[in-house]
Amino acid sequence: MFARKKRNKTGSVSIQLIDKKDGCFRVVQTLGCSKDPDEIEKIWQHSQQILHSENPLQTKLFATEPAEDLIVKNTVEQFSNQQICTIGPELIFGTLFDRLGFNSIPDKLFRHIVIARLAYPGSKLKTVDYLYRYQGISVTADSIYRFLDTLNDKYKETAEQISYAHTKKVVGKISVVFYDMTTLYFETEDEDDLRKIGFSKDGKFQNPQIMLGLLVGKEGYPIGYDIFPGNTVESHTLIPILQNIQKKYGFKKPVVIADAGLLSKNNIEELIRKKYKFIIGARIKNETVAIQEKIFQEAENIKDGQTFILKKSNGTRLVVSYTSSRARKDAFNRERGLKKLREKVKTGKLTKNSINNRGYNKFLVLEGKVKVSIDEDKLEAEKKWDGLKGYITNSRLSADKIIKNYRELWQIEKAFRISKTDLTVRPIHHFKEKRIRAHICIAFVAYSIYKELERQLKKKKVDISPKRAAELTHTMYQLQFTLPISKQVHTITLKMDLDQQQIYNAVF
Repeated sequence: MFARKKRNKTGSVSIQLIDKKDGCFRVVQTLGCSKDPDEIEKIWQHSQQILHSENPLQTKLFATEPAEDLIVKNTVEQFSNQQICTIGPELIFGTLFDRLGFNSIPDKLFRHIVIARLAYPGSKLKTVDYLYRYQGISVTADSIYRFLDTLNDKYKETAEQISYAHTKKVVGKISVVFYDMTTLYFETEDEDDLRKIGFSKDGKFQNPQIMLGLLVGKEGYPIGYDIFPGNTVESHTLIPILQNIQKKYGFKKPVVIADAGLLSKNNIEELIRKKYKFIIGARIKNETVAIQEKIFQEAENIKDGQTFILKKSNGTRLVVSYTSSRARKDAFNRERGLKKLREKVKTGKLTKNSINNRGYNKFLVLEGKVKVSIDEDKLEAEKKWDGLKGYITNSRLSADKIIKNYRELWQIEKAFRISKTDLTVRPIHHFKEKRIRAHICIAFVAYSIYKELERQLKKKKVDISPKRAAELTHTMYQLQFTLPISKQVHTITLKMDLDQQQIYNAVF
């Protein structure tokens, strides 16, 4: 079978498929007729595709579709999976990686691992699969592990400096910093100098862990971090990481904001001695009897949303606020816990383990060897604290500004939540200290890029979360094909859906 161009008396040209049988030629099908040279060329290309198909005499040959439709249909049928690749993660996160300046780190593997952490968070073995399946990049797990062995020593400081420079560019002067500590556990029972069993914020008390201290600026933009052995006392981490990062970047002493977990007498004294201003959550129930009495006296006349200030002997101020919403929440949580406790007391099935549990069992009274009851007087005393929240500070800020600044501490809690859930930073499956530190470094860089994506989405008023945006990058595709006549190779990005286009517009 072959194709021919037949010139008609009218001046038009017909494209026909000709077949020879028993020495005779017959017209199998006329594919089209036109006087337009471009149209003639389209029909001719279609005839060539039919001739080069595996079954040119299949019924589709005699379909009634227009020649243009058949050309498109036959062209699309020639595409294979190998010609289509996912470009979303590199397109979105790779662009932000470059924009923040992380491309100054020369090793391409660093880039690939960070983007994989953002788009497909998981183990390094999953990273190997992601790079091969979606990026066409072939690396071995061993090559990644060897890279991790050197990453912390070679690139950690550079990565932190790049992240800090971007944070400073976004928030301006670093005058307020937020600090908090979390725990990251390991799927093992073995301890070493770094991985230690300690108090776990993840509830993994049988698993060794490390402590991660994170310092961020306004709105949660990262400044720096450090890790400590898993049994380190939380309050012992603030001063070292604060001094180290401040010395590294040379900014003036900021106001330090931290939660009550960092509150200790030594911490307060050290912050004062080193002339740091601070706002730290107070444990007002642990104050001296004299201070507690003053709190109750002032609280008798306080109204919803009001505050009062008590001066302490060390020169600090205790700011106490009251809100009715907090009072309702405190009462609700207590009653919910007490309801279960009363039911256990009523059944008489309280065990030694129940008595030792933390929580509302502090209201239990043990009489003799067996009788268990609830201390109603202690319970009434506890209600006096409903709605009260305290803050320790040595700053001269007004009470309203102190509370407003402290309430921004949720940003660092959000940073930990993002790291633990969206970026799946834990559990950690590494055992060598160098690889553990490298894993945290990669997560820190990924968080910096995550925050920039969040900022751009908010700036462009795109109502899509960074986590959802990461998922949508999975189906942003690119098609590569070769033109049949010129043999030129072309690459095009396939049309995105509405949400994907919004993400693209937010970044570009």
